[in-house]
Parts: sequence; structure tokens; C-alpha cells
Amino acid sequence: MPGAVIVGTQWGDEGKGRFTDFVAKECSLVVRYQGGHNAGHTIVADGEVFKLQLVPSGVLYPWVVPVIGNGVVVDPAVLIAELDMLESMGVETGRLRLSGNAHLIMPYHQELDRVTERFLGKNKLGTTKRGIGPAYADKALRVGLRVQDLLDAKIFREKLDLVLREKNGVLAKVYNRLPMSADEIADQYLSMVPRLAPMIDDTVHLVHESLDAGQWVLFEGAQATYLDLDHGTYPFVTSSNPIAGGVCTGAGVGPRAIERIIGVVKAYTTRVGSGPFPTELFEGDVDGDRLVEIGKEYGTNTGRRRRPGWLDGVMVKHAVRLNTCTEIAIAKLDVLSTFDEIKVCVAYEDDSGTRYEHVPYHQSVLHKVRPVYETLPGWRCEIDGAARLEDLPAAARDYVSFVAELVGVPVSFVSVGPGREQTVVLPRAA
Repeated sequence: MPGAVIVGTQWGDEGKGRFTDFVAKECSLVVRYQGGHNAGHTIVADGEVFKLQLVPSGVLYPWVVPVIGNGVVVDPAVLIAELDMLESMGVETGRLRLSGNAHLIMPYHQELDRVTERFLGKNKLGTTKRGIGPAYADKALRVGLRVQDLLDAKIFREKLDLVLREKNGVLAKVYNRLPMSADEIADQYLSMVPRLAPMIDDTVHLVHESLDAGQWVLFEGAQATYLDLDHGTYPFVTSSNPIAGGVCTGAGVGPRAIERIIGVVKAYTTRVGSGPFPTELFEGDVDGDRLVEIGKEYGTNTGRRRRPGWLDGVMVKHAVRLNTCTEIAIAKLDVLSTFDEIKVCVAYEDDSGTRYEHVPYHQSVLHKVRPVYETLPGWRCEIDGAARLEDLPAAARDYVSFVAELVGVPVSFVSVGPGREQTVVLPRAA
């Protein structure tokens, strides 16, 4: 079955959106399988910048059906605002399909997210405070409201009344916050039903119809491998499973439906929020500050400065194994064009001298390891006009080859600029 997954191999912000957009033109469906509006994809197409939060990247192609799968948590007001933005930019959005089984982000989720982060103080997780974690928690507790509940006002109100009794008790007695009004929430959400109802669908059936017809279906996630709830740098992770395996539950397909898994690797490393980061270049480090400024490393949604560092090959190699990547795509290679030397982490060492060529599972070890670098020569020239691998300078080609050999799978794509046309396509290995 011709299913393909694009997955981040670091802490997110690798540039998945632009590769999703590039691959999507060959697909019938592009399916978002997890996350919420706490992560954004930025795509530059025909000189216009599109910043997407919930809507799958394939929306920019008129023949692609964008699908929000059951594994996503949805703030309906944010979704409608994003659709309005796209329509104002001339993008037709009527093809979007929204899973009736996707869970809703409610106002009390956002309030709990905010007060919990304040309560944690210096131990806060650095969430976006958009209610994603509490929404997934309610899903696991089986008290969540789903998109399909909006289609029956009576059921929606009954479920809301039940859950709000508990949420208001927590807000008032634990956090000293005013209780929330069920009437106001119901009016707000039910007023959006006329806009949402035409797009609510059985997305699992829709995906399987395309797969059974032999049409390519592309699955895209938010965040990335090391923000995965089970396999990331817990507790500094997201509340869902961005890894390729998350497609199975988040979109309703089995592993045998997936033929191609593209791991996206930024040519260096960044992360947002708290947590371990072995190759981090701290604020004030000249190379780190250059990566941030040249790479415009500020959050798509939040505007937060990302923490920069050299490429961590140990992380990427483990992510390739964890996701069973068939290939990788290297993003933002052009950002390295002004550096005389470029470092790549090939191993870790701890205080005892123990060398790790894999990511240690114990967080106390990971927090304390030091990176072991190999230094490669830079190319000191712009590469944004390269159309083929042969157009890249020798040192840039050597960097691409070094990364491929280090992580153990071939490179299929290299981005040399922000535009969708600034993508070098390499021959795929047989």
C-alpha cells in the first residue's frame, strides 16, 4: 500500500512542512495524525508565506484532500480562523476533512494548562499553554468531548456538564480560579457547528479508500521524535506520539500500509522549551547566535527564540532506527554556508569517560553527557541556487554524504533555501 510518512528526527522545527509540501504534489490525501495547534509548519510557495497550525500542508494543492485525523486534538475556533486566513490568500479549503473522532480542546483545558505551568514555577515544562496536554489527558481519562459530539447539541451539553463539574472544582479549590460557565462554552462551540459540519467525516474510511485504490497517501505529524510522549526526552515532551508508529493509531492504518518513511533532519539542531540538549550552543556563543539569526530560529506560533546547537548525529541515528526511516531529508543546509568549520556530534562521553554511540535511556546520564565532535570543512559560498547535487560545492556534498553514512540511510532531499523550488532531489537508493 502506498503510504508515506514524514517525521521529524530531532525536537521539531526541522522543516517538515516544506518537505511535506514538496512530496504532497504526488498524493491524493495528506493526513495529519497527531498534535494540536502547538506546532506550526511554514511553507513558502510562489513567493507567499503560509503558516499552518492545524490544516495539513497538502491544502496548497487543489487536487489534494487535506485530512485531520482522529489522533489530533482540535481547537475549532483556531481551525476556522486558519481556514479563513487561507481563503483570504486565495486557497480553496472546502476539501478539508475532519475526523469525527478527533478530540476537542476546550476552554478549561487552556486554563488548566496556564495555571499548571504557573504552579510548577521553575520546574515548568515550557508548554505553549494552548490546552493540548490537558485535552489528551481527558482523552485518556475517557471524559473528553469529540468533534462528533458537536453534531448533537443534547449529547454535547450532557457531556460538558459532567466534565465541567470536576474541572471547576479543580480550578476553584486547587488554583483559586473562577468557575467556567457551561452555558457560555456550549453557546460558543455550538455556534461553530454550521461551519464545521460539512467537513466532519469518517476519515479512517477515507484513508483506506485511497490506499486500496493504489493512491499515495502522505501522513504528517507535528513536533518530532524527541518530543514523543514515550520515546522523547520525558518529561520535556509533547502529549502525543509524533513518531512514525503514531500514524497507526492517529490515522487508523496498520504498519503494512506504510511503504516510505522520510526522516527530516535539520542540518544543525534546535529545540524550544526546557530539557536536555547535549550539543547546545548557549546564548552568547558566536556560532549559536549565528545559527539563530541566519536560520531565523524563532517559533512559528510563539515567536520564542529556539535553543541552537550543532547537528547531533547520535540523536538522528537513533531516530532513524526508532522510526525505521527509509531515507532522510536534510533541511536548511544553506544556513551553514558562511561557516569555516562545521561540527557534527558522533558520540557522547560522561564524566567517567564512558563513550555512548547511542542515546542513553536514563535521563540523568543524558543530562550530563558531553558531545564528541567531528569537524568538517565549510564551503563558504551561497548554495541557494543549486538545483542538483552536482551544483553543490564539494564540501557541501561531503557534509551530506557524511550525515547519510553516520545515520545509515540515504538522503533523498536537501533544502537550500526557504522556497519550495529550492529543493535538491537526490536519486533514491534502489
